[in-house]
Amino acid sequence: MTFSDSDEIPAATGVWLVGARGSVAVTAIAGAAALRAGLLEPIGCVTAAPEFAAAGLPDYADLVFGGHDVSDVSVLKQAAELAADGVLPAGILAAVADGLRAADAAIRSVPPPADDPRPVRERIRSLIADLEEFRTVRRLRRVVVVNVASTEPPTAEQPWQHSLAELEAALDRDEAELAPSTQYAYAALRAGCSYVDFTPSTGARLPALDELARSAGVPYAGSDAKTGETLLVSALAPMFTSRALRVRSWSGTNLLGGGDGATLDDAGAAASKTVSKRRGLDRLLGAPVEGRTHIDNVPTLGGWKTAWDHIGFEGFGGVRMTMQLTWQGCDSALAAPLVLDLARLLARAHDGGAVGAFAPAAFFFKDPVPAGPGADVEYGLARQYEALLAWAASVAGS
Repeated sequence: MTFSDSDEIPAATGVWLVGARGSVAVTAIAGAAALRAGLLEPIGCVTAAPEFAAAGLPDYADLVFGGHDVSDVSVLKQAAELAADGVLPAGILAAVADGLRAADAAIRSVPPPADDPRPVRERIRSLIADLEEFRTVRRLRRVVVVNVASTEPPTAEQPWQHSLAELEAALDRDEAELAPSTQYAYAALRAGCSYVDFTPSTGARLPALDELARSAGVPYAGSDAKTGETLLVSALAPMFTSRALRVRSWSGTNLLGGGDGATLDDAGAAASKTVSKRRGLDRLLGAPVEGRTHIDNVPTLGGWKTAWDHIGFEGFGGVRMTMQLTWQGCDSALAAPLVLDLARLLARAHDGGAVGAFAPAAFFFKDPVPAGPGADVEYGLARQYEALLAWAASVAGS
């Protein structure tokens, strides 16, 4: 989208949510509307800190929402259900109803992937058309596509994943069975939109799509936002290594309900999540350790979850000790402000000319994408935050 010298450059930033009627998306939409109205404090919003004030990030009031979902349940109804579950403050719903309706009007219903008979290339063209219409009709400066849909099983590696030319040829022959998250990533990048993999699904995490992002001149970020247990792991594991304590085992159990619980009840989807969780831990500790992470669906928990970790470690003289931690939280309330953070950051990064994997966003993810082939990835929370602050300082005033 281009503008002549006489045009007023748009200020608004579009946030296109894949899974726009899910709990995380609706909490983010309602939260942004409440922040705009001054009804909530930006608790949990990393980019609301003073260190980001001069970075030129889009304002919360300038975020415009749309998206795709297989569900036709309205955003208002979903918000009411979240309020009844204690996820959203019930007192804000009437005040933010107009914002919820506006977002709902911009959400396009799509068939579940298994029910869509169209070739992948045709599905992608349809997604691109929706993104371009959203940007044009609402005169948006930038659009950030954020995947907050259900976690997918791991994707088998195919030769065409390594080259954009091979991927394009496979799509033309209708031989590229791209996962839904990767279809959205391809569509976003091809439409000139930045992309965020909020889940551990494959998404943009293919060499061919990194090549596409660089050729299209857009940034992307991911994978799998850390909102609870893995946030704790990324802070604690460096503590053990810097203190020269030997971790012998690290086991965890996650109990959750709601849509996430139902999705992760599937063994394939759960495998994507547990692999994402363990990869960072192994890197932080320097080697794999004993233990596994279990995920159990407990429907009565609704939008809440409980996580328990058991850590076995050695001190001086080989003395064996343990640390046990339990926390309970609301995943949507932890995740939604990060959706807003990432939308603001990726829009600003796009404005600043960032291309390909946006490494400063590693702070938000369990398994961050590397900045390029062979690039090292930082998993420690404190160092990730330092890198994010350094980027914010580098773009301040520009």
